[in-house]
Amino acid sequence: MASSSGTSSGSTQLPNSGSEGDLQLVIDQRKRKRMLSNRESARRSRMRKQKHLDELMAQIAQLRKENNEILTSMNVTTQHYLNIEAQNSVLRAQMGELNNRLQSLNEIINYINVSNNSFETEETLIGADNFMNPWNSLYLNQPIMASADMFQY
Repeated sequence: MASSSGTSSGSTQLPNSGSEGDLQLVIDQRKRKRMLSNRESARRSRMRKQKHLDELMAQIAQLRKENNEILTSMNVTTQHYLNIEAQNSVLRAQMGELNNRLQSLNEIINYINVSNNSFETEETLIGADNFMNPWNSLYLNQPIMASADMFQY
């Protein structure tokens, strides 16, 4: 009886150990499959990260290039602005000088007109010809008008 129970227990162990072996084999295959799947997923994830990093690096390079172009444009524009400001300063100084000259000339004309009026009264008493008097012109009574853009150096 011991032998029959031994064989029966042996025979029950073989199928059990065989099924456990098959089960273990299936579990090992699933583990390997899951491990390979995880490795592939990790590889894809690394590739996505690398692609994203490459895109960010390309974007950085593009933005730096655009920034340099903008800075160059700003420098050129600033230089143009400074040149125009310098020209404006020169023109303002010339305009001030011309206005001073114009004011002086208008004062001289006014002085001459006042003097001529006093001479005319004397000449009419004397009887001189006012037509030939060069200071008795219609244009002398008009102010001299000038602007800075008339005089270009």
